[in-house]
Order: sequence, then C-alpha cells, then structure tokens
Amino acid sequence: MTGRGITLCADDYALHPLVDEAVLRLAQTGRLSATSCMSTAPRWRAAAPQLLPLRGRLQLGLHFNLTEGHGGAHAAHSLGQVLAAAYLRRLSAAQLRDAWRAQLDAFEDAIGSAPDFIDGHQHVHQLPGVREALLAELQRRYAGGPMPWVRSTVPAGRLWRDRKAAIIALLGGWQATRLLARAGVAMNQGFGGVYGFDAPTPQQYGAHMQAWLAQVQAGSLLMCHPAAAEVPGDAIGTQRPVEFAYLMSEDFAQDLRLQGCRLLPKE
Repeated sequence: MTGRGITLCADDYALHPLVDEAVLRLAQTGRLSATSCMSTAPRWRAAAPQLLPLRGRLQLGLHFNLTEGHGGAHAAHSLGQVLAAAYLRRLSAAQLRDAWRAQLDAFEDAIGSAPDFIDGHQHVHQLPGVREALLAELQRRYAGGPMPWVRSTVPAGRLWRDRKAAIIALLGGWQATRLLARAGVAMNQGFGGVYGFDAPTPQQYGAHMQAWLAQVQAGSLLMCHPAAAEVPGDAIGTQRPVEFAYLMSEDFAQDLRLQGCRLLPKE
C-alpha cells in the first residue's frame, strides 16, 4: 500500500452505546485505526468484550479521565477546575498515581493486556503533574517490556495556526512531548482533528478533514468523536453523528486517496 500512513483514533469508547456502535462499525469497515477507551465508565466492563474480535485491526488505548463524571458514577471535576489545579500545582501526586493505576488496571482487567497507547479525555494526560505521574507509571508498570505509545498534541504541519489546536498544544502538549521524548517514550508524529465541533453537515466536517489530511506526515494521528446517532446530554452529542456519517462515506475514502494518505492498521 502506498501513501502516508496515519492513525485515525475515535475517542470515548464506552461513554455511550451509540459511541460504541459507531466505533465498531467504522472498525469493521476499515475506516478506523484505533479507539481510546474510558475505563472509568460504568459500562466499560460490558463494552470491552466487543473490541476483542477487532484486536488485530484496531489499536486499543486508555482514555485517561479526570473530567467526565458519567452521571455521578465517577469522581470528576470540570476541565477549568482541573486546569487551574494543575497549573497551581494543587493536584495531589498520590491521587494522580492512584488514578493512573486504577484506570490502567481496569483497562487491563477487561482487555487482558496492556493498552496499545494512552491519551487523555480533554487532553488531561499532558497537564503539569499528570504527565509526570504518567511517565512514572509507565516506567514502573512496563519497564523491560513493550510500552504503550502516548498521544502528543503537537500539531501536524501548519495546523498550529488554528487557535484551538495551538491552545491545546500550549496547555501541556509541547511540555509533555519533550518530557516523554527524553524518556524514550514513543509518540505520534504530529496531531490533528481539532475544531470547534461546529460543522453541522458531513460535507462541512469533510472540509476540516481535508485540511488536516493536507498537513499530516507519516506517523501522524487524527482524533475523531463519532456516534451512530445523537448522544443525549453530551456536550458534543449533535456533532458526533455528523462525524460518523462522513467517516462512513465514500467522500472520506476519496479524500484519503486525494491527499495521499492511508489509515494504518494495528501493527
């Protein structure tokens, strides 16, 4: 196969059945490379087995969570609260260590192996204190064996010119990437998929995708947030089915071809 090999990752697996349905259908049709899983979700244990038949074609990651409460089932805070606590150095190192261990344990107990990669819900994995706890747990848990790669949010190509992408990278993305690189942790080479969740039609979302694909290099990562239908009560619930419709369409396959890109399978 020719073209720049990239990873397309659907975030939030186990958040809602409609998210899971979209992930499974996209993976089964070869329109997805990876999914990051919320092991804090109450339905994680029930949802995880559906991923196992796809293990050979889909990378499975941990979507580390500090901000999604799952309707009160999980202790969480708003992103603003977490950002403030992180930059004021008020996040407890012991609590972060325990959170990483608990969420990785829950992932591994359900899947039967370590995650292929690690990222964060709302990119919290890259924040001050959180990233150091991540590195410490990676070194403790996986020393001497295969280590998960970690999502870098450093924008691919010229995508740093997008304001939201630049802000995400500035809020710990650059620093986490440098920290992990010094420690020899593998990461993606450039990041895309950031927008304002403001594309009401598949064609408008496709225009975003075309812009991202034009900037990626081999080894880059694009995130997406699909669902098979609108997810009630979710902040981006109306945007999710728009993404799904585009990703399932021939337009997406054509855009990949036109931009000289191909989706990587699991290695």
